[in-house]
Amino acid sequence: MSVAVEMAPVSFTEGAAKEIKKLKDQQELSDDFGLRVGVEGGGCAGMNYILGFDQMKDGDKVYDVDGIKVYMHKAHGMYLAGMQVDFQDGLNARGFVFNNPNAQSTCGCGTSFSV
Repeated sequence: MSVAVEMAPVSFTEGAAKEIKKLKDQQELSDDFGLRVGVEGGGCAGMNYILGFDQMKDGDKVYDVDGIKVYMHKAHGMYLAGMQVDFQDGLNARGFVFNNPNAQSTCGCGTSFSV
């Protein structure tokens, strides 16, 4: 009998996964911390992305994405389904970039979107 494993709504590029693991090691976080990925109201386009280390909360689903424990509130999956998180480390930009196919519009900063 096989057990179905739910696919995570988000994915990470190789660069993003490497940076996330490096940041977690630098912060010396315990194993009960995972990467919280989600959305919240606000920003110039209506919704902001959440990306940071946190502990599990009520209503969270847990995913394993490239060896990274990801916490996401179950209601956020519909906004983030298919999203890929990248990490840019160039002269013009440094930081995480959100490639969200559900976003109808985004703002110039790249951290705010609307659906």
